[in-house]
Amino acid sequence: MTSPDLPEVWLRGPVEGYAAELQPVVHALLQVREEVERHAADLTPEELWAQPGGAGAIGFHLRHIAGSLDRLLTYARGDALTPAQLLWLKTEAEPGQPVATAGETVALAQAGIDRALEEVRGLDLATWLDARAVGRARLPTTVIGLVFHAAEHASRHAGQIATTRKVVRG
Repeated sequence: MTSPDLPEVWLRGPVEGYAAELQPVVHALLQVREEVERHAADLTPEELWAQPGGAGAIGFHLRHIAGSLDRLLTYARGDALTPAQLLWLKTEAEPGQPVATAGETVALAQAGIDRALEEVRGLDLATWLDARAVGRARLPTTVIGLVFHAAEHASRHAGQIATTRKVVRG
């Protein structure tokens, strides 16, 4: 967890082991990792799965961070989604039986972020501009488009977690 005295991750300098060109992706993913811990780890199951005004539950956002990173990086590798990934997509909003706790769900999101960071570490920069296709419609993008989108998409959901926490905590 981040100390309140530390600046945001992007202001802490380069992260060793990652290409300079990918530092913004790494910084964003590490920031998301810290924020999900800060904003979700201490929630009760009721707070974690509350849907104020019909908004997505914090538990959904945590599960979606892990799932969307996995799916987007699958496309970046040029692979198709597996049946397991498609099932995960359909069940991201479900709290499970028994209902998943904040600790379990935060750990799931952080494990997804860690896997994404490892994949980014091994990215061959020579493939940056290689064409990729997304979804059944095979929408056009590139490796770098998918990698940067994965990081910013996770950041959006971390922001939604922080906002929803304020609502459910009153």
